[in-house]
Amino acid sequence: MPLRKHARALEAIYGAYNRRGYVHPDPLEFLYRYEDPADREVVGLIAALLAYGRVAQILRSVGSVLDRLGPGPAGTLRSATEAELSGELRGFRHRFQTDRQLVALLLGVQSLLRRRGSLRACFVRGLRDGHQTVLPAMRAFVAELGEAAGGQCGHLLPDPSKASACKRLHLFLRWMVRRDDVDPGGWDDVPPAKLMVPLDTHMHRVGLALGATRKRTAGLAAAIELTEAFRRVQPADPVKYDFAITRLGIRRDADLGGFLAACRSQGAADA
Repeated sequence: MPLRKHARALEAIYGAYNRRGYVHPDPLEFLYRYEDPADREVVGLIAALLAYGRVAQILRSVGSVLDRLGPGPAGTLRSATEAELSGELRGFRHRFQTDRQLVALLLGVQSLLRRRGSLRACFVRGLRDGHQTVLPAMRAFVAELGEAAGGQCGHLLPDPSKASACKRLHLFLRWMVRRDDVDPGGWDDVPPAKLMVPLDTHMHRVGLALGATRKRTAGLAAAIELTEAFRRVQPADPVKYDFAITRLGIRRDADLGGFLAACRSQGAADA
């Protein structure tokens, strides 16, 4: 894939938009409130898994859950009973997710925290040096979490064993693994080089426009193809440009057309 010829344009938008000031409105902003890595990973998972639908509703839903869990959500989950969680979260809804599905997820997280010590420790159990991406570890992580949740999470917990791009799970991993002005990091034993692009319809359109994928559907195959294309530009950090590219699709002051034109111009000059 020809993304290497667009490296200068990609670096330009990274320099322009990969800044803390451009995060709002984005559920990532909730992670900045927590210094304790134990809290941050729990908050990150909740925020990422609720990150679908209109952004205003996402922020309201995530904020509502975190308010109910209190200032130390990891500690709350470790000690809470099922009855306490059900009581605190009674009436919660996020689009078609119910309070029962959310409680099931949180009980699954509770089980992993008690059994493994942290979500990070659970995830890295499935990671091997020979793995090219985080996908095998993600499958193992979701399988354990889903089983601990009694299989009652519904759409809230994506299934990476299927053909879905699992954008929300890869978004969570980007937040947890990368460390720069935007992504807070903390999972230092997961190499950023193994991350996959959190593929949504906007990133898919950009990938098609840049010739980084030929897949017409924004599924797992397209996510793999697009990640490989970015890996040729940034072998150690293939999702480096994800945040900046997504700003081009959601900010009114951003110029997606200008970015694509710059890419075409640079590609023609380098040909």
